[in-house]
Amino acid sequence: MTHSLKQLAIRGAFWTIAGFGGRQLLRLGSNLIMTRLLRPEFFGLMALVTTIKIGIELFSDYGISQSVVNNRRGDDPVFLDTAWSLKVIRGFQIWVLSFILAYPIAQFYRGQDPQGELLYLLPFVGFTAVLDGFSSTALLSWERHLEVRKLMIYDLAVTAVSLIFFVVLCWLSPTVWSLAIGNVVSGGINMVASHFIDSRYRNRFRLDQQVLKDIQNFGKWVAVASAIMFMADQADRFILAKLLSFEKLGVYTIAYTLASIPRDVIRELSSKVIYPAISKQLDLPRSHLREKIVKQRWLLLLGIAVSLAALTTCGDWVIMMLYQGRNKHWDQYQHATWMMPILCSGIWFSVLFYTTSPALMAISKPMYSAQSNFVRFAMIGIGMPLAFYQFGEVGAIVMVALSDLPLYSVNLYGLKQEKLSCTMQDLYCTAFFVIVLALFLLTRYSFGLGLPIQVLWQGA
Repeated sequence: MTHSLKQLAIRGAFWTIAGFGGRQLLRLGSNLIMTRLLRPEFFGLMALVTTIKIGIELFSDYGISQSVVNNRRGDDPVFLDTAWSLKVIRGFQIWVLSFILAYPIAQFYRGQDPQGELLYLLPFVGFTAVLDGFSSTALLSWERHLEVRKLMIYDLAVTAVSLIFFVVLCWLSPTVWSLAIGNVVSGGINMVASHFIDSRYRNRFRLDQQVLKDIQNFGKWVAVASAIMFMADQADRFILAKLLSFEKLGVYTIAYTLASIPRDVIRELSSKVIYPAISKQLDLPRSHLREKIVKQRWLLLLGIAVSLAALTTCGDWVIMMLYQGRNKHWDQYQHATWMMPILCSGIWFSVLFYTTSPALMAISKPMYSAQSNFVRFAMIGIGMPLAFYQFGEVGAIVMVALSDLPLYSVNLYGLKQEKLSCTMQDLYCTAFFVIVLALFLLTRYSFGLGLPIQVLWQGA
């Protein structure tokens, strides 16, 4: 890694973490307000709608964004215009699909949604895909050139304005439709703002055959990987919505969102920093590339290990501190206190995955990501219902926590095949994580504060 590229990556990592932290604080603040205005089932219903929308998006993913970042012609106006045109077409495709799927999905969840609101919510929220399709490729160009500071400031500004609309809407009308309208308003704000960040160039509709071919060749495995990643990441919500209720799904979503903060930080670094940085070093021999990846991972993994161990140990306190005070719905939300520590403990293997999988994507081997996510999906799709019927809610949540292990294992195989293996580093860091977690739990217990999942034993 050249000195200038290394400095770009370091600055990118700093701004990624700072921007992510800022967005999370904004969302947490608005979430704390909205959970005091809205019932848990509204969050569960919107979680399902959002999950379905994301699924439609990922099943129709052409690898457009990744192509702009990775392709040697990524700065060519012809390439950018073609990519933008594909985004627009894809946005309308997603919206049409949301109309087509609305009725069968509403019928499938009729028992959990007797009012039939899914039938109307899905196509309404699906319109955000059209708005996203019209957003400028300037954001992708920033990502390509590791302009993470600009991206993070932009994201923070859009998030802040959008969340103000969310809170005002929920205050004026505390219904699930306030959340739906807020989603569309947020998409509109992002679309309009994206066209004012770079006045030097405006996208126009154009379809170049060579660019289409390049995107198709790169994107065919990206589409498969994205579709399977969706099934792996979101299957838990589909299954829980059917097995339990929208109220329980809303509670689970809160616990999962907070527990996933370390994973989300790594995902942001993975897409905004690690992937672009590795893409710029593909001329290096594999052995040299591997050495650089291993060297850069040490501090990141050790830092995440301590943070994740602390979050696992104190997860129940986090939920109580944020959601208990003056919350008339606390009786429902308190179940998140035992869910969050269990979910936190299983995220470690996801951290290992997202710090190495960008290397396989950068060398144009996205099939390993597809295979990894397929194994995770199979574990959730088969194991979660079995665990639920055998052990109840706890069994289902534990299965979600364990589902990142097969994801990581298949990725490990891919790294070995491509001579980029980091197995010994992963073993050392995993041992460090287990030791730190054990010390934190022992310290808490020795002070008479119990364990983070003790509410299960108290029959709460």
